[in-house]
Amino acid sequence: MDLKNDVKYVKGVGPNRVVLLNKLGIYTLQDLITYYPRDYEDRSKPKLINELVDGEEALVKGIVASKILELKIRRNLVIYKLVIRDETGPCTITWYNQPYLKRMFVVGNEYSFYGKISKKGNRVEMNSPVYDSGESQKNTGKIVPIYPLTFKLTQNTLRQIIENGLNEIEGQLEETIPEYLRKEYSLLNIDNAIRNIHFPQEFSDFKRARTRLVFEELLGMQLALLKLKNQYTRRKNWNQI
Repeated sequence: MDLKNDVKYVKGVGPNRVVLLNKLGIYTLQDLITYYPRDYEDRSKPKLINELVDGEEALVKGIVASKILELKIRRNLVIYKLVIRDETGPCTITWYNQPYLKRMFVVGNEYSFYGKISKKGNRVEMNSPVYDSGESQKNTGKIVPIYPLTFKLTQNTLRQIIENGLNEIEGQLEETIPEYLRKEYSLLNIDNAIRNIHFPQEFSDFKRARTRLVFEELLGMQLALLKLKNQYTRRKNWNQI
């Protein structure tokens, strides 16, 4: 395993995607695993439909109450609507120009949806959500990293590529902080820090990962300054001879 390997060798990266990754400054495996999220979405805590607030992004679990409805508004605009319910009431799910969705939902089955809420009176809608069926947690039920992107590269694609990269280097990163320091300051090892900065199970995991990486950066700066100071002192002493 060489962190300087070209990112094109990571699973899921083809000729087109490598160009998009290069636009983000990602050229090597090291660039990929250190391309940290700019934010996170907490998709781990579901809300009841009657608890939803207009304008918020939320996770909802509901039973599909009807087949998906297709509404052809004009030539290039087709709206797809799905009604789900929980014990507190109904919610209408809306997507645009995604005909494959007609085959994705079974009446009576439970699904998880995460998206932006529109609420007017007792009418609740969710627009263009991501979703999972049953107990799946591919898109919901967890904390999801949000990365800076370039045109034509989606969050889901970049997340999968980064996860593939992390799987390749798991357990193989060279530790840079001595064990006694890690114990003294309760720091994660480098493998856990890199994994948890991208895909934390809890926000406490993210905080511990960030603490470890910031500590490492500050330690590197201190050592570099100490080296410069020693070089200056040696030159000064030599000139005095």
